[in-house]
Amino acid sequence: MAFMSENDALSGKMAKAFVTISGNVHELFYAKTGEVTVEKNKTDVPVLGKTNVGKKSTGWNGTGTLTVYYISSLFRQLMIDYIKTGRDFEFDLQIVNDDPSSTVGKQTVIARNCNLDSMTLAKFDATSDDPLDEELPFSFTDADLLGSFNAPQQ
Repeated sequence: MAFMSENDALSGKMAKAFVTISGNVHELFYAKTGEVTVEKNKTDVPVLGKTNVGKKSTGWNGTGTLTVYYISSLFRQLMIDYIKTGRDFEFDLQIVNDDPSSTVGKQTVIARNCNLDSMTLAKFDATSDDPLDEELPFSFTDADLLGSFNAPQQ
């Protein structure tokens, strides 16, 4: 019987994230968490002679969330520009998982044409000892897998 090595379980702390906005690459060294999700749209397909209802994939939706420490005005300035001019902005988000203690290597995923859904323009919290953070929910329209994990060793 084969078992996965405990060292191959990836540490999320070893990831890196970057955004590319108008050709400029910014490392998100102040990010806390990030997740990029694809949800398939499906249509019911009843089939004569079957008691179940089958499903046919008909499209997909891409969404994600970044949680970052509240220390950068990069996205805030872009949102203010949108408010003032009506010119929207998009960015590409690249996430690299690379835990050197794992034998599976690294994986690099890019979510393309990301567009923020909402953001916090200003905040404070005099009741907490925790550092301020903010969530940046977004949608995206394309993705690429630039590098894949190796098969786990047995």
